[in-house]
Amino acid sequence: MRVVFGVLGPVVAWDGAGDMIALKGPRHRAVLARLIVARRRVVPVARLVEDLWPDPPPDAVGAVRTFVAALRRALEPQRPPRAPARLLVTEGPGYALRAERDAVDAWRFERAVAAAATLPPAEALARLEEALGWWRGPAYAEFADEDWARAERSRLTELRLHAVERRAEVRLAVGLAAEAVPDLDAHVAEHPWREDAWRLLALALYRTGRQGDALAVLRRARTLLAEQLGVDPGPRLRRLQADILDHARHLDPACGPAGADRVWAQAAAAYDRTVASGARARLESTVGLLRNLAVTGGGGLEAARRHRVAAVTAAEELGDAELTARVIGAYDVPAIWTRVDDRRQAAQVLAAAERTLAALPPGGHEAARARLLATIALESRGTRSARGPQAARQAERLARGLDDPALLAFALNGVFMQTFQRAGLAPCRDEIGAELVALSTRHGLITYEVLGHLVRLQARSALADFPGADRHAAAADRLAERNELPLVEVFTRWYRALRLAAAGQAAVAEVEAAYRDAAARLEGAGMPGLEHGLLPLALLCLRVQRAQPVQVDGGTDWGPFEPWARPVVLLARGRRGEAAAALREVPDPPRDLLLEALWCLTAQAAIALGDRETMERARTELTPAAAELAGAGSGLLTVGPVSRHLDDLDTALQRSR
Repeated sequence: MRVVFGVLGPVVAWDGAGDMIALKGPRHRAVLARLIVARRRVVPVARLVEDLWPDPPPDAVGAVRTFVAALRRALEPQRPPRAPARLLVTEGPGYALRAERDAVDAWRFERAVAAAATLPPAEALARLEEALGWWRGPAYAEFADEDWARAERSRLTELRLHAVERRAEVRLAVGLAAEAVPDLDAHVAEHPWREDAWRLLALALYRTGRQGDALAVLRRARTLLAEQLGVDPGPRLRRLQADILDHARHLDPACGPAGADRVWAQAAAAYDRTVASGARARLESTVGLLRNLAVTGGGGLEAARRHRVAAVTAAEELGDAELTARVIGAYDVPAIWTRVDDRRQAAQVLAAAERTLAALPPGGHEAARARLLATIALESRGTRSARGPQAARQAERLARGLDDPALLAFALNGVFMQTFQRAGLAPCRDEIGAELVALSTRHGLITYEVLGHLVRLQARSALADFPGADRHAAAADRLAERNELPLVEVFTRWYRALRLAAAGQAAVAEVEAAYRDAAARLEGAGMPGLEHGLLPLALLCLRVQRAQPVQVDGGTDWGPFEPWARPVVLLARGRRGEAAAALREVPDPPRDLLLEALWCLTAQAAIALGDRETMERARTELTPAAAELAGAGSGLLTVGPVSRHLDDLDTALQRSR
């Protein structure tokens, strides 16, 4: 049963049917609220006692355990007796609430506000309207006087005020100045110290033709700021007053910083009026928008994937293979991660591409064929199918013959995704990255230039050339900042955590903190195929690399990495029989960027258990990568030099003879 939590108002919980869950007394809700404030981190029992009672009673620890037990019964009523809790878990010295990232309204609100900053105005306005509607009152309303809630309440309140002002900005950008006025008027009355709110209100009034009212608002702002805060208006407010008196041209909604948004809204409206509903041109235009949307951030990427499948389906329904080929092939969004984010969607696109390729008339259409083949190579990444490598080679051959730089970059992306047939292919991927950088630099293909740098960052990391990897990380960051590509930082931040881990000089706690910081950037990034289970895997690999005791709680979500982590974790708990059984069931790792790392984890478990057959298989698989750092080719984590693991295998195999 999925549980959803609300803290934007009184603290509540709802079950999967939308019914409110009875949480008993105020201290039960306080425990729940305190764990939500911790954002999935462990809160020690001693800290809970301090937070719940100014003067704790003698049985405070027992009372906390009673509250937790009652909450578990309420939140997981179907959990069998003595089965471990999956939501409110015990970990180390305390408890953690392992709520999903979209299960708390405050967390959803943060992501919605962040996503709105990357969306076109109309979508941003809808997103902000929806998010602001989630507020039912002050955040953590019944805990306003609690020290542990104060900072979080203040942060959420500030974020809400920012969202109200951002909504007003978007309304002004799309020509809804009159609609913005009432909300802004109430906003400044309640929060008179918000200078930006006064500025927006005056601007909204000016754009509705109420110049006198706009100037009166600015005078009122000056008076209130002086009387309540003892300060003069800031430069933006002072400049706005002068600009209104001068009828400055940039105050017109079609000029100045808001001009781009205004032009967008007008152009979109003109397109809607001019291009007939149902016209095939709309499908091709839609894919162009989705391609741009996919690189704007998490919300944009998720929306682009979702709408892409709908566009492909709509094109197929028209029965025009050439149109469908263009719709599928136009979505040439650079991809660096070798696991698909949504397998179902990938399978749908893959099947449509194969059908369309077979339906294209013979002769001609070489560019369309190449794009379909590149799509097949990309969407079949991480699998053991021979079709992916075959399609990648065909796409590259066609693209080179057509002398189309953008098409060749797309095809090379497909080739990169299919260079994981075995371990030790980092040099090959480095060559692909170098060609992508050179090709993209010559022809202004910005997103593929970024891709090339990220590919080389990964390859140079695998080859332990960290000065080289540093240069590519810096180049990718510069391009991302200049061209508004926020997702790039997700990868460069993870790389810097890997860099710290590989250097071997920083303490384990420092590296773990860097990994946790990098993982926080994944929240809302729109890449579940990258996010799920990655942090615990990175921490496990760090411990194995440093030969440190493995410390993992029973509620850890390993995501797709569970089969390879399980034997190591069971061994750390002294459960050798279960570990041996788990090792016998471990499949070969997927052919992707973590191939070597997962083989090394398997090798270490096999060594500890004396499993000769698995040791021999791991040695065979890892030998081609003897000169690489295991896992570092992902740009995310490492288990140390592959050669060290091979030495361990050789020693163990000799001992077992």
